[in-house]
Amino acid sequence: MQISSRFTIAVHIFACIDTFQNQEKLTSNFLASSVNVNPVIIRNILSQLKAAGLVKVQRGSGGASLAKSPKEITFLDIYHAVECIENGELFHFHENPSQQCPVGRNIHHVLDDKLQQVQNALENELQKITLADVFKDTKYYIDKESQS
Repeated sequence: MQISSRFTIAVHIFACIDTFQNQEKLTSNFLASSVNVNPVIIRNILSQLKAAGLVKVQRGSGGASLAKSPKEITFLDIYHAVECIENGELFHFHENPSQQCPVGRNIHHVLDDKLQQVQNALENELQKITLADVFKDTKYYIDKESQS
């Protein structure tokens, strides 16, 4: 299992918004140059973040900005905005385990609660980290680099 790169790209976008908001127009082209991906990928992720109410996007020459305080946006919010999770379930269970097999008949009973525990643990940890944490660390490393 692996969370897609959309999550880390979204966090990268937010870090750029915070770092460059007073210096640059935060267009998809500018953000794409930092992330080193095609601007279409940035536009798609910004669209998802906008739909979730996490960013504001001004078309044309405007650019992107935060829609909420960095302390109010958690990794869980970002994760829910950009990851495609069917029915809110992290794990996709194989469709039709054989009812003729004793393991197949009971595999949901065996795994469902355990998989839910794992998902709950992940979501609880994601809820603890905010963009304010990311922005603080980004500033620290940029400052540290400039002092070298």
